[in-house]
Amino acid sequence: MQPFTLNLHGRVVAYDRPVVLGIINATPDSFYAGSRVSEPEAIGQRARQMLADGADMLDLGAYSSRPGGADVPAEEEMRRLEHALKAIRAAVGDDVPVSVDTFRADVARRCVAEWGADIVNDISGGTLDERMFVTVAELRCPYLLMHMRGTPATMQTLTNYDCVTADVIAELSRSLWTLAELGVGDVIVDPGFGFAKTLEQNYELMSHLDAFGILGKPVLVGVSRKSMITKLLDIPADDALVPTAVLGAYALDRGASVLRVHDVKAARQSVVLYEKLKTAISNQETGE
Repeated sequence: MQPFTLNLHGRVVAYDRPVVLGIINATPDSFYAGSRVSEPEAIGQRARQMLADGADMLDLGAYSSRPGGADVPAEEEMRRLEHALKAIRAAVGDDVPVSVDTFRADVARRCVAEWGADIVNDISGGTLDERMFVTVAELRCPYLLMHMRGTPATMQTLTNYDCVTADVIAELSRSLWTLAELGVGDVIVDPGFGFAKTLEQNYELMSHLDAFGILGKPVLVGVSRKSMITKLLDIPADDALVPTAVLGAYALDRGASVLRVHDVKAARQSVVLYEKLKTAISNQETGE
């Protein structure tokens, strides 16, 4: 990975090692039941435990984007996020970076301006709300730009690519250009594993992950317990911890800067092992 910085409400934070982003879902129907929490005490405890396990950031969502997931009205999404963000801040303070997982500009605005979120994580990459890019520019906050086509309900019908890696890079590049024109510089790109991609396309993307370096932005990989693992291995999400860690380690070796995961401790251990191996390899090459 290349070191990067993020401007978090005027505080510039430098990252010179792979970042672990822990997932907290304030939803009743996220695909992995182990990530679901709703009561303030449970949300706060989950946030504290993730930090103790080695999380660098937390990612909070209140709208399940799994195929077939129920639609959530904006008012309900806001209610869940306000409730959860306040619980997280009460539990861990204001210094821990928190991203809010939403594709709605109005929801993003309130979360960042009023309830303590630092970063906007948009699964649609600005395609589901045309006001999102302008809103992020006005908020002056970092943005996680994910690749997706269509909606969570239609995305798996939109998997026709000439070359999935080249096409995803091209589509992200166009969005980056628009964001740059608006003055948004702190962007992390996410290839969108599982979103408008077949199982084979997911693994093709992973095998060419280093190609995303051409975008000049940190790369986030989110494959934690996803169907690209469970369908291939014919296992439930509950049994997907080890293969998630394996893919995470591979992603690090292909240049990933951020691992978005349900299981923080395993991801942090993968980072530590990866960095140790890289140091050993470097020492051998330099004769130390």
